[in-house]
Amino acid sequence: MKGAIIFLVVFAIVFVITLGNTNIPPGKSIYDAVLPNTEAATGYLIGGTVNAVTAIIAVFNGVIYGFIAWLIFTLAMMGRKKDKNQQHVTVNINNQPATSPPPPPQ
Repeated sequence: MKGAIIFLVVFAIVFVITLGNTNIPPGKSIYDAVLPNTEAATGYLIGGTVNAVTAIIAVFNGVIYGFIAWLIFTLAMMGRKKDKNQQHVTVNINNQPATSPPPPPQ
């Protein structure tokens, strides 16, 4: 659950930042590779304010950086749990011979 929150927070931050500057890698490169020759969509506005191409690039960046942040968070939590689950057990074995014989069977 915490990992999903991390993903969503990083996604939202990177999405907003990329709306202001589409040159943040790798969004523009992925857009050009996946959707070549679609510059005609630059005139299409989403909600009347955001360019469609800019929004697509922002989503690509948000997903990629959100996934990276989620992965780092998950690995850090796994490493942290390993340390908590380790238990230290001390076993003392007494190997001295018995001083009296065992009782007779009844």
